[in-house]
Amino acid sequence: MPVTAIVGAQWGDEGKGKITDLLAQEADVVIRFQGGNNAGHTVVNQHGTFKLHLVPSGIFNPNAVCMLGPGTVVDLAFLCNELEQLERSGISTANLRVSDRAHLLMPWHVALDRLDERERGRKKLGTTGMGVGPAYSDKVGRHGIQVYEVKDERRFRERVKRELETKNVILERFGDAPLDARAVADGVLAAAATLGDRVVDTLPLVETALARDSRILLEGQLGAMRDLDWGIYPYVTSSNPLAGGASVGAGIPPRKISRVIGVVKAYSTAVGEGPFPTELHGDDATALRERAHEYGATTGRPRRVGWFDAVAARHAHRLNAFTELAVTKLDVLDVYERISFCGSYELDGKETCDMPTTNALERVRPCYETLPGWNTPITAIAERRALPDNAQKYLSRIEQTVGAPIGMVGVGPERTATLL
Repeated sequence: MPVTAIVGAQWGDEGKGKITDLLAQEADVVIRFQGGNNAGHTVVNQHGTFKLHLVPSGIFNPNAVCMLGPGTVVDLAFLCNELEQLERSGISTANLRVSDRAHLLMPWHVALDRLDERERGRKKLGTTGMGVGPAYSDKVGRHGIQVYEVKDERRFRERVKRELETKNVILERFGDAPLDARAVADGVLAAAATLGDRVVDTLPLVETALARDSRILLEGQLGAMRDLDWGIYPYVTSSNPLAGGASVGAGIPPRKISRVIGVVKAYSTAVGEGPFPTELHGDDATALRERAHEYGATTGRPRRVGWFDAVAARHAHRLNAFTELAVTKLDVLDVYERISFCGSYELDGKETCDMPTTNALERVRPCYETLPGWNTPITAIAERRALPDNAQKYLSRIEQTVGAPIGMVGVGPERTATLL
């Protein structure tokens, strides 16, 4: 069976949670391979509506093992709270496992994240303030604490005390209150005790699943335009949401990944700062945002909205070699007589289909073509061939400009509202 990586092909918030939830019903293993609780995946199924932040979207399949891979950064207290909420809704979380090589997201990371955003002023990045960036900074700077370290309480408390000696200097220098080492350690250790034997070495589990030819899903967070190396730096996340990052962050040999699904919305959205070429403003933006309920799952912030940007999606395809695309929220465009579609940019008087660097991207002008809308509801349609002719032409235009075939089309928020 194929190992499938599910990757955001825009700025994040593309609907990856829905696609993962759908495919996870026939999966054996689902692994979150990067990121932390700084972004949410909204899932709508027979159990209700859920906004997941750390727990893999495969948790609704009681037969699937769900893992937080070593590429993630994990706020243990936040994770325990999320598990408790799921359990209260009748969802079993017994099959969740946390890699002992994942890095802990500590309270000082949250404090430093919010301090950094505040001090950047008008140059802020638009982070969620959840501490993910500083957690990855400590990981790369070799100041990070891995999850397995909570099992040695004495040594863990020493690590916390030592790290806070420098972190508190920074906090106090900018007028913030210092953190108490004992209280910080107590909180993390209490959460670790709640997780108990869910903390494991995940590599043997992955190896066994591969040997059995199990169905494995790799779930990413955010999207290609927020990738640390290939996105709109510095307005990016601190990890790699590309399929290449899935291999490292989950512990899967690269050649084992044979299916890569790029998830795109039928239009574009973004949360956070940075260039966003097809962004709408004013009444047009408000109308699209309200119709599509475009508010961040983590912060509730209104998302920036715009028309489909084929340059961005093609950029993602070039980096991931998508075997197929999943187009979500096509039904949002039901009410438009005409739909603008960006197939290229104009940069300094020249047309380009390549993704420029961030400073240049701030100067581009999207080159729009106008496509006819279908102006009729499609939420009740059960087969792609039954879509209105103009809706099918719109999907074909996405395939042509991005360069990958469309395998799934979302026509509503529910799991079942997906045309295969």
